[in-house]
Amino acid sequence: MPELPEVETIARGLATRVTGDIIESVWLGSKPEPLKSTAAEIVVTLESQRIAGVRRVGKHIVFDLEPAVDRVGRAPSPAKGRNRTRGISDARKKAAGGGARPAEPSSAQWIVHLGMTGRMVVSPPDSEIAKHTHLVAKLASGRELRFVDPRRFGRLSVARGFDAGGTEPLEVQLEHFVSLFHGRKTPIKSALLNQKLLRGVGNIYADESLFRAGIRPRRRAASLTREDLRRLYPQVQAVLREAIDLGGSSVSDYVDADGEEGFFQLQHRVYGREGEPCLVCKTPIKRVVIAGRSSHYCPKCQK
Repeated sequence: MPELPEVETIARGLATRVTGDIIESVWLGSKPEPLKSTAAEIVVTLESQRIAGVRRVGKHIVFDLEPAVDRVGRAPSPAKGRNRTRGISDARKKAAGGGARPAEPSSAQWIVHLGMTGRMVVSPPDSEIAKHTHLVAKLASGRELRFVDPRRFGRLSVARGFDAGGTEPLEVQLEHFVSLFHGRKTPIKSALLNQKLLRGVGNIYADESLFRAGIRPRRRAASLTREDLRRLYPQVQAVLREAIDLGGSSVSDYVDADGEEGFFQLQHRVYGREGEPCLVCKTPIKRVVIAGRSSHYCPKCQK
């Protein structure tokens, strides 16, 4: 699943490519799983909206929308796109178009969670629509913004004032970070993955941060001293920033908005290196399962 650095990389790429463009029309596929909001809500909220910006909130991509108006102040009518016969449901389009269009405040947001295999693709309109495409947004620039997700764990929704919960790990202050974990009875690895505490940190970057801080993933958060947590704090931020600079980790299906792989997987010190020698002390890296998630650590370097 894409974690904070991957989602940040994708959001930045999309921001440079589609900010200012107008969503003229929307087609939705026939599978219900990706839709967290109803088809009608998504279509009504997205059509005739300008993409004011694209950003990351936790593990979500957020498209900030604003009404698109022409030079005399009128909202443009959605363009009539060419008929699509592959992967797009006529019944869904018909259902989405029914009912009165409610007044839409300027704070509308389109929320995309990529799930395990989701991708946001900016494509020429005449390019083949990939299998497992669940949304196609036709843009005024002539391009199309497509959501593709083979396993259908990703989610599409619309909101106003979206809040993913939790604290942003790249913005959290030291004392607040310490207070989030101090005294908790769960393993520190599980606590780092708790999106209600820190949003966006996932399996890869929790393992890498704990290694750099010299802390075993199974240790109860309550057993960590304030000094342990103060040591962990900068490592979490450093790992995330380094991963963003390198475009994230491509260990599965992840590619960025331009279809390029990231490079931080080349910097992994423990994640995915079970049985390989520790890069610091040469002790074989171990793998354990904590709350159903694989965790990797060095039994010598981490206490």
